[in-house]
Amino acid sequence: MTNTESKYAVLLFYKFVNIPNAQEFTQEHLAYCKQLGIKGRILIADEGINGTLSGTIEQTDQYMADMRQNPLFTDMVYKIDYEDEHAFRKIFVRYRQELVTFRLPDMELDPNVIGGKRLSPVEFHEYLQRDDVIVLDGRNGYEFDLGHFRNAIRPDIEAFREFPEWIRENMSQFKDKPVLTYCTGGIRCEKLTGFLIEEGFQDVYQLDGGIVTYGKDEEVKGRLFDGQCYVFDERISVPINRTDEDITVGRCIHCDSPSNRFINCANDACHRQHICCEECDVIHSSHCSDECVEVTNTLLAQKQDRDQAMKKAAI
Repeated sequence: MTNTESKYAVLLFYKFVNIPNAQEFTQEHLAYCKQLGIKGRILIADEGINGTLSGTIEQTDQYMADMRQNPLFTDMVYKIDYEDEHAFRKIFVRYRQELVTFRLPDMELDPNVIGGKRLSPVEFHEYLQRDDVIVLDGRNGYEFDLGHFRNAIRPDIEAFREFPEWIRENMSQFKDKPVLTYCTGGIRCEKLTGFLIEEGFQDVYQLDGGIVTYGKDEEVKGRLFDGQCYVFDERISVPINRTDEDITVGRCIHCDSPSNRFINCANDACHRQHICCEECDVIHSSHCSDECVEVTNTLLAQKQDRDQAMKKAAI
């Protein structure tokens, strides 16, 4: 969807920069976002800002213009998608100790000081076709399952903070190999590549701008990325490969058929995000398992019993 065809824009951005009085800035920025009317999720830490938000074209243009007036964010890069509606329901602006949670206080991982060499989409595409490279997905396992670069290693993790232990247990044999890393927008690889270098990996690279930038490159057109890219908003996923080479890699959790549909489990106590084809979505009522169906049915039965008891009591 292009700018002229849509009413809304979705912005993805980050910058590692020292923010004085970051907690105070967080409160000020929340008030500003509410006044502007945008929606989304923005994290602010002493080390910088990381956000994704949606709004009308006018609102998002105004946000970028206002941020460029701040010397801290003048050169911040924005990745822009155009949509026909909001990608978020609310606005959250929160202070965090880290922009991406690594929990390695004894290791200096300032991306402005240490990090893998940045590769443009064209360069990354060229590296992907080499036989001697190791391709490491810098996201969580469930994101990989929906879509990934061909021949990439799937990290068996559910949270980014699990990467250090996982790498030490599974990647040490590759320290003398070229290692390519990638993530959604680039921010996680800023920290991940620094960690790899600190751990003794000799030849480390990161996809500049992440998967979303790779998918927008007019020369590469998303080649060698199969499936869809998981995003942290109401869209859930976005297409990347704009060629006829795309392969659906996601598998329905119930029937194992190819699918790119990512949904939340209808059991409020679970809400597990899982891949589910349309047919199984109907059969299992948007639940991820029979156990969750049973939980929901039990809760509904209990509610019906309470409602009937209240009606009897009122008679």
